[in-house]
Amino acid sequence: MFFFEKGESGHRGNRIVRISTHTGQNQLCLRLRQHFIQETKDRSIFRKNIGRCLLNHSQDSFLADWNLDLTTRKNRLEFKSKIDHKKQARIEKKVSEHLRQNMKFSVFEVLDKETRLLMEAILISIVSRCEKCTSSTHWLGSKSPVTKIKESGLWQVMHLYKDICLNKEHKQLIALIRGQ
Repeated sequence: MFFFEKGESGHRGNRIVRISTHTGQNQLCLRLRQHFIQETKDRSIFRKNIGRCLLNHSQDSFLADWNLDLTTRKNRLEFKSKIDHKKQARIEKKVSEHLRQNMKFSVFEVLDKETRLLMEAILISIVSRCEKCTSSTHWLGSKSPVTKIKESGLWQVMHLYKDICLNKEHKQLIALIRGQ
């Protein structure tokens, strides 16, 4: 998946701000639901990072609680009394608003999991190294407490700036994009 964010441009078009995939077979709809519909930061690092920016920008101390991973039952029980669940729900709503109002996406099919993951890594590496794909001064990600997000202009931290674009995989990527 390629994500594009309103107000971000590169190469005389919309700038890619995130590249991602899913690990399971036939999980695209579920993954999109986790980003755009389910208001649960712990099922989408994309959502979690947007929330971090919103909280960091307003210097909100709730950022420390937002960073807690409440995926496991153990953590939910351990931090239950610590978390302001109403505030967390308000932040989740703001994250959803940002995603729905500012993000568009495009997809292309890659059936094989290993190929999908390899293509994701190659594409992230290519985009992160592109000098024409820099973020605007008003990009929300520039408010991130995560240095790699701020510096890369991408809503991610893995596979940035890697030199992994091998000739065979590059040709395979081009063929996939062309639908061959």
